[in-house]
Amino acid sequence: QVQLVESGGGLVQSGGSLRLSCATSGFRFANYAMTWVRQAPGRAVEWVAGIDSGGAPTEYAEPVKGRFAATRDDTKATLYLQMNNLKPEDTAVYYCARPLDNWYSSRVYIARGQGTQVTVSS
Repeated sequence: QVQLVESGGGLVQSGGSLRLSCATSGFRFANYAMTWVRQAPGRAVEWVAGIDSGGAPTEYAEPVKGRFAATRDDTKATLYLQMNNLKPEDTAVYYCARPLDNWYSSRVYIARGQGTQVTVSS
């Protein structure tokens, strides 16, 4: 059974940083591309970042490019999202997800965690 458990969210001031983690189990993590998505109140789910198996390549949505970085530790079966220079518009629930077709750039996912709340105050 695939399990994805996010952590690391919280309240941060604009310009601050957070590092999200996603602990996984139930599948061979090292063999799979992973993605991060987010959902702000009243808005659709937005794809944020993708990372291929092995850690590269990575891809980012335009609004977060240059500020966010997705990495992974296959020995710990854990995915990370380093978020720097956070802005109020980054406020959302962040989820890690397994993308459709094991493609790091896919905007469709087949499994998703429960999410972690990120709130950025101005």
